[in-house]
Amino acid sequence: MAKRLIPTINRVLIEKITAPAKTSAGILLPEKSAKLNSGKVVAVGPGLHDKTGNLIPTAVKEGDTVLLPEYGGTQVKLGEKEYHLYRDEDILGTLHD
Repeated sequence: MAKRLIPTINRVLIEKITAPAKTSAGILLPEKSAKLNSGKVVAVGPGLHDKTGNLIPTAVKEGDTVLLPEYGGTQVKLGEKEYHLYRDEDILGTLHD
């Protein structure tokens, strides 16, 4: 089984962020509130070539926190961890504090 995946073309490998199941006070949160559509970029492909051969780099970089669409992406399991592969243009934006 592979332990590392390097995305090709304009693909982005993302580890989804999981919300806590309970608050710091110990109150259990419902499953619906635990669903977040965000993730951390683990790896990015080199980018896409346009018709003239120029490289268009991906809009995100490793370590970025991104907003993801509710549906889409390809689920990938590497070892015990679960990741998702998205096209660069499918990512809705980056999240900043």
